Amino acid sequence: MSSTVMERLPANSATRGTLSAGRRIITSPKYAPVLVTLGLFIAMFVSGGVRYDNFWSPQVLLNLFVDNAYLIVLAVGMTFVILTGGIDLSVGSVIALSAMICAKLLEAGVPAAGVIAVTLIATSLLGLGMGLMIHVFKVQPFIATLAGMFLARGLCYVISEASISINDPFFVSMASTRIPLGGSASITISVIIALLVVAVAFYVLHYSRFGRTVYALGGSEQSGTLMGLPVGRTKVLVYVVSGLCSGISGVLYSFYTLSGYSLTAVGTELDAIAAVVIGGTLLTGGYGFVLGSALGVLVLGLIQTMISYEGTLSSWWTRIFIGGLLLVFIVLQKVLTRRRD
Repeated sequence: MSSTVMERLPANSATRGTLSAGRRIITSPKYAPVLVTLGLFIAMFVSGGVRYDNFWSPQVLLNLFVDNAYLIVLAVGMTFVILTGGIDLSVGSVIALSAMICAKLLEAGVPAAGVIAVTLIATSLLGLGMGLMIHVFKVQPFIATLAGMFLARGLCYVISEASISINDPFFVSMASTRIPLGGSASITISVIIALLVVAVAFYVLHYSRFGRTVYALGGSEQSGTLMGLPVGRTKVLVYVVSGLCSGISGVLYSFYTLSGYSLTAVGTELDAIAAVVIGGTLLTGGYGFVLGSALGVLVLGLIQTMISYEGTLSSWWTRIFIGGLLLVFIVLQKVLTRRRD
């Protein structure tokens, strides 16, 4: 056999292996919801470009990240919780609480670094409290996080009933700084932070023992216990992660709005849940990807962008389209779950 033919064999073998792996991903029920979401996003973006002028501008795509950086981080924390089969209804109120803490402490003259540290510690402790309620006292996640939602929103009013403006130079700089990407396209620092959170979450879920336990807990808590996995600790920690992500999201939101207000982010927890479900994470837990959740946020942002370009539709159509998408993806999850079983 000639050396030329022998050199080709490994390349052909590698090519066949790559094609085989790609075929497995496409046909696997595990990845199907994420691929459907990706296909939906591409189809919507293409149709928007056909219908509206300048829709295919790079900045339109980048603005999906700029406007929804805080929601991407929020969806990351929600992904951890839903992967275990739980739910966290407190995240929208925790965003408001984070923004109020930031605004009040900055108004009192506390340095920005200290303000951010106090905010993230406070929201993580709130998540810890809800996690302990769920694990130690066997309270249903819906009830425990509903209590957390009322607590966080009530604390907002204790801090201030009026809106508090943020004039701190660091926060103003974070809000106004743009990172150029060539031409007229640019992103904010909040986008970089959001993408870093997604990258860290992806690594933790797929390459750490904690992440594997999260998936095992969602698959079957009883089986995880029998396998000797730290089920209780993991169940508590996912709510700490959700609280931490909510705190980061609140800080990013305060960068975006430069204010704190008690009625901020009302209903945002539902947007986060919708993004996670549309991104392919099963509500029953055990299956899902943090990248899919980020993609789900972009789909929601694209719906809002298209409605804005349309001009004649009320903003309430956003909720109608999101509701329709949720129904479609929940049905898709049921079908795929039956195929897997």
